[in-house]
Amino acid sequence: MASHWFNPPVYVKTDRPGLRFGVSHVEAASEQLLKWTKKGPKWAYAVSVCRAALAEEVPPQEARKAFEAAAKEEKMFLPPV
Repeated sequence: MASHWFNPPVYVKTDRPGLRFGVSHVEAASEQLLKWTKKGPKWAYAVSVCRAALAEEVPPQEARKAFEAAAKEEKMFLPPV
């Protein structure tokens, strides 16, 4: 299975203090979404857009936008350094 890359990466918090994770493809975005404990409306939308991107129904860049919005909503987003 090929990765569905997007650019620029979206940086999110990890469970390890001081460590950030740069998400640069739909598969990693999907994995991160499933790890989060909070799951608001933007989270649910990001999950559906990631599924559509994996099925190649929408471009990976759409999944990136939805993932970033969900990360901001859930307070997981970290700005690039």
